[in-house]
Amino acid sequence: MKRPLQRLISAMLLALAAHPLAACSPEPVPHAERSAPIYSEGRGLATSAQDDVTATRQNAITRAVQKCSPAVVGITVTEIREQVYRNPFGGWNDPFFERFFGPREYREQYKVHSVGSGFIISSDGYVLTNDHVAGNASKVVVTLTNGKKYDAELIGSDPVSDVALLKIDGSDLPFLELANSDDVQVGEWAIAFGNPFGLFDNNAKPTVTVGVISNIGVNFTQPDYGQEERVYKGMLQTDAAISSGNSGGPLVNAVGEVVGVNTVIYSTAQDRRGAGSIGIGFAIPINRVKEIVDRLQDEGKIDRDFWTGMRLQGLDDEVADYYKLKRTDGILVTRTLGDSPAQRAGIEPGDVIIAIDGKRIQRIEDVNVAILDGEVGQRLRITVDRYGEERTLTLTLERRPDRRGQRH
Repeated sequence: MKRPLQRLISAMLLALAAHPLAACSPEPVPHAERSAPIYSEGRGLATSAQDDVTATRQNAITRAVQKCSPAVVGITVTEIREQVYRNPFGGWNDPFFERFFGPREYREQYKVHSVGSGFIISSDGYVLTNDHVAGNASKVVVTLTNGKKYDAELIGSDPVSDVALLKIDGSDLPFLELANSDDVQVGEWAIAFGNPFGLFDNNAKPTVTVGVISNIGVNFTQPDYGQEERVYKGMLQTDAAISSGNSGGPLVNAVGEVVGVNTVIYSTAQDRRGAGSIGIGFAIPINRVKEIVDRLQDEGKIDRDFWTGMRLQGLDDEVADYYKLKRTDGILVTRTLGDSPAQRAGIEPGDVIIAIDGKRIQRIEDVNVAILDGEVGQRLRITVDRYGEERTLTLTLERRPDRRGQRH
């Protein structure tokens, strides 16, 4: 017979095991999964919650921002522009009448101030930006995140690729590492740094926006309202917000390496201070930029003053029917000038260009990207369809004899 104390303990254990809450008693909750108050009155966040927030806030994005920000710069540009005014009452070619009515035309110069972005790529002060930011500047001032300002020298610029290289006098400067943009993947994180609308001037810190790589290998051209057509080749598309003033800033990946240079945005909204982001921005892939920078360091520019001497027209059903062609893909050659590079290459009116250097041609834009990105002396393999027979010809981009030549 059990003693009274043992019987009491046994009864208590049986009662506890039979209690309904005992069957669903939870396992001990790990610290990270425990709920915590949002705040403790008078003391702010509880210590455990503070630790959890810190652990989740420190991530690849914040680390990349901390790593890259010191090497991002604001760029302030002064440019001298010239306006030509025509006088409808002038042009008498007589000093007496010009005294009263003025000359036929007169020119007036004025200063334009603008802002952009850039980033340092070497400890001794080389800075990358866009040609449309600093390529025509009479004065460039670079501002670092410590507030220090430098007068920058334009080492070289290429309007076609829209790349400019600056130099400031400095040593042991923070700089960014350049990635291999051929490894960029659609969907990976993209972090854009820059100086939108001149906000860098407020506190000498870059603005950071985050998105993903939306597309790769996008080709298009845009006029620069000057003598050149800009060729944007293999562009990286991102939905990280890029606005006016972001041009020239770096687009980096989640480990803080530069994959591109922020350059172009598509926007439906614009005010007097510039265009805002609608989530469609483009960056020049950094591998293309590397090639241009090497040339600019050695030569200061790339000689693109060439011509081809041919006129082209896009193809559709109506044009193909008019010229009695059996295809609507490719670009039709409508004319070749005498003693021109196109004529020497054996290109004839009626040829349909279907490939350049092995890349298929579907539209005029494809030809512009392939040819306008060339330079004097470069040879291109032009594949044409001539009355149903494919031929590959070699076109040499020769120096333009004068500025009255054709577009190509």
